[in-house]
Order: sequence, then C-alpha cells, then structure tokens
Amino acid sequence: MEQNKTKSYGSALYTIITVFFFWGFLAASNGIFIPFCKAHFHLTQFESQLIDFTFYGGYFIGSLVLYFASQATKVDILNKLGYKNGIIYGLILSAVGALIMVPAINSGSFGFILGSFFIIALGFSLQQTAANPFVIALGSPETGSNRLNLAGGVNNFGTLLGPVIVSIVLFGSASKLIPAADVNITSVNNLYFILAGLYIAVAIFFWISNLPKVTSDEKIEAGTKTNLPLLVIFVAFCLILAAGPLTQATGLPRSYFVYASLAIILITLIASLSASSKSNEGWGAMHYPQLIYGMIAIFTYVGVEVTIQSNMGALLKTPEFGGFKESEIAPYISLYWGSLMIGRWTGAISVFNLSKSIKQVLTVIVPLFAFGVVLLVNYLSGKDVSNLYIYVVCVAVLIVGFFIGQEKPVRTLTIFGILGALAMIVGLMTTGRVGLFAFISGGLCCSIMWPSIFALAIAGLGKYTSQGSAFLIMMILGGSIIPPVQGILADTSGIHLSYVIPVICFAYLAFFAWKAGFELKKQGIDVDNLEAGGGH
Repeated sequence: MEQNKTKSYGSALYTIITVFFFWGFLAASNGIFIPFCKAHFHLTQFESQLIDFTFYGGYFIGSLVLYFASQATKVDILNKLGYKNGIIYGLILSAVGALIMVPAINSGSFGFILGSFFIIALGFSLQQTAANPFVIALGSPETGSNRLNLAGGVNNFGTLLGPVIVSIVLFGSASKLIPAADVNITSVNNLYFILAGLYIAVAIFFWISNLPKVTSDEKIEAGTKTNLPLLVIFVAFCLILAAGPLTQATGLPRSYFVYASLAIILITLIASLSASSKSNEGWGAMHYPQLIYGMIAIFTYVGVEVTIQSNMGALLKTPEFGGFKESEIAPYISLYWGSLMIGRWTGAISVFNLSKSIKQVLTVIVPLFAFGVVLLVNYLSGKDVSNLYIYVVCVAVLIVGFFIGQEKPVRTLTIFGILGALAMIVGLMTTGRVGLFAFISGGLCCSIMWPSIFALAIAGLGKYTSQGSAFLIMMILGGSIIPPVQGILADTSGIHLSYVIPVICFAYLAFFAWKAGFELKKQGIDVDNLEAGGGH
C-alpha cells in the first residue's frame, strides 16, 4: 500500500472524517423516522423495524459483493480503485438514494421507501469500507487508532445532532409540535433534498481536494471454504425480507421465519467454528476461534446498539413510559446516541500521551462534559432538558466502570456486558423514568464495545488480519436482523417485554470477553496488552 509513514496529512484527515458525521447523523435519525413511518403508513412494530433491516442490510450486501468480487479477481478491488474514488462513488450513490426517497414518500409505498434506504446504505457501505483504512493510511500506522478515535468522535456528534435536527424538520419547533400522522410530506421531501444536496456537495469537495493517492494491488488469499457460510447467511438475511409472502403462502406465523433467520445465522457460524477447528485448510481467517466468536459478538453488539433505540419510539408512546407523542421523543433518542458519544470520548483519553494522574482526572471530567454537550444541544433546539438531569447517575456508573476496566479489553468488555444486561433487567422490572433511563443507559454500555471486540477478535490472526477485519465489518448485519426480531416479539408479547432481547445480547458479549480471553491465552497471547482501535 502506498502510505507515507512520516508525513502527516492534517487537512486530508479533516476532509475524510466529514463522511463519518453523515453515517452517524442518518443512522441515529432512523430513531425519529421509524415512528413517523409507523404512524404515517399504519405499520406494525415489525414492519417499522424493516427500515433498520434494509439500512444495515445494505452495509452487509455491499461488503459481501466487494468480498466475492475481490475473491474472484484475487485483487482487493476497492484498494485498486483508490480510497478517494471509493468515497466519492459512495457519496454519489447515497445522494441517488436520497433523491429516490422523495418519489418513494410521495407514492405512499413503504416497499419503495425501503428500497431507497437500501441504496443510501449501499453508498454508506462503500464509504465506510474506503474511509476507515484511508484514515489509518494518512500518517504513521502507530497513530492510526488515534485518528480513528477522532473520526469516531465526529461520528458520535452526528448521532447526537441527527435526531434533534430531523425532529425539527419533520415536526416543527418545540413551540409548535404536530402529530406524526399529520406531518406535511413537503417537510419529508425537504429533508431528503437537503441530504442529497449535502452528499453531492461533499462528493465534489472530495473530488477537488488534493488528497494523497492510497491504492493497493496486493493479492488476497482465497478462503474457498468461507464462501458457503457467507452465502447461507445471505439467504438467512433474505428470509426476513420474504417473511410476509412466505406467511401468505404457507399459513405459518411471520415470527417463525424471523426467528429462523436469526437461528440460521448463528448455527452457520457455530458450524463453521466446528468445521474449521478440524482442518484449517481453505478457511483462512475463520480458522481462528476468536474471530468467529468475535463475528457473533459484532453481530450482537451492532444489533443491540440499534435495537434499543429503534424500538424506543414505540416504548415511549406507552402510558407506562410517559405516553409521549412522536414529536416529543427526540431528546430521549438524542440522549441514547449521546450516551455512545459520552463513552467514546472518555475512551479516547487513553490514546493521548498523558500522565496516569491526568488521565484519571479526565476520566471524570470528560464524560460529565460530554453529558453537558448533550444537554446543551437539546436545550438550544428548544427542548426541555430538566427531565434528563438525573441521568448523571448513569454517567457516574460509566466512570466507575472505566476505572475498574483499566483499559484492558477483556475486563472492560466483561464489565460493560454485565452492566448492560443488568440495566436491561432493571428496565424490564420497572417503568417510568427509572425504566426509561435504564434502557437508555444501554448506550453507555455499548459505547466502548466495538474497539474491545475488534481487538480481541483479530488478535493473533497474522497475515489473515485484513480478511478477518472484512468478516467483522460484514457482521454489522446484526443491526439488520436483531431489531426485526425484537419488533416481532413486541407485536406478539408487548414492547416492554421485548427488551429481553437486549438482555440476551449483553449476556453474550460478557461471555465473549471471557471466551476470547481464554482462547487467546491458549495461543500464548497477552490479552492485557492489546490495542483497541477506533469505534463504530
């Protein structure tokens, strides 16, 4: 790879991380757009979760297509094309999807809307696959995680602003809120015209920017035995999309196909783990158990991060949790995504060369400051934030967790996995603000999981590290599968009880921390000195 290890490309870095903002902005905005679509198009909770299904499914399909194309040519196509061009093409593709969204909304066809979301996500997939290694390539590899953490912070700022801005565009100012079903379609059209214009403007900015050329003609090692599991996972993904027609054709409940999809994915990965342990030939990176356990962990982590907030709109509408209108939920969705920002800003302290005492002081100050930023953004948007003050108790628990974790991936992931499961249990056993803030605090627990999972999953992979990283990125698919699973459970057993799904997810993540540490120790790897990279 053409990479300058001594020169620092400051302006180029700041140019590239603008796309990180868009990923966060639109992903978090789904928490506002989902309840709008549910009310406007009279959808079930499961149907409303198909927005996240297509959005995160686009990431999976895009990564899968690139992987198989690269396998066929034995050259990493995106690297050969160039990361700069990859980002430009991805932005243009997302702009096309945003423009198609306008006639989709006007047509009243929910399927048309899902197709538009899919195109936007395909563009995001191309951008993300190009931007992450591009950020690492802009300088010394030793400081690559620092740059990714900076990019992750920009991503989190997008997740904080997204729900607030989209809520204002759709529902008006705080002084004039209107029900979701009465939102003027012109407001929705304007939102996507603005997004399309921004994507095109940034694409032009990238095109005229003097960014360094980063390409690679490196041959990739084929892992022929991995093709079948990936194809089976693709079929399982399609099974949820076909759940409606299959229900009509067979008479079986839709839930059967949704749960079957999840089961097929998990069984396929577990079967691959068993088969690869008997013979490593042809399995490539999947020969390493920590990777497959890590693929399930990334699948679970992204799934739980997304499903908590995607179903929160429906939860907030219930009398037990406040009976909020769609136009009133933005501060809580913003607080959830802001919780991820709070944790990631705190986690970024470790990348700076500071004394131990300074780090300890900042570990207290930074999360409280970040919480203040969340409150300020919502206050400036005209929202009443007084009900959010008590959430500082949850932030205090996060601070204690960081001190106990001591920047060690196994310990950190175990602590926050257990805390996440306990928070969800508290939410299940209570209602009102206690239950609501317990569920929202899942964002704090999720905030530091990506780098810990990634570090443990790719440790010891050697020449298969790049391939292993690609497989982990594919498992963002969890954000596509787990929300509909919770949605179907909400339709059959109630939205409150459906939050048992996040309990199971957090419990697995705590198990993965222990299991990965056990497997790595067997391979002679010091699990206490792994470097955790940037966050998702």
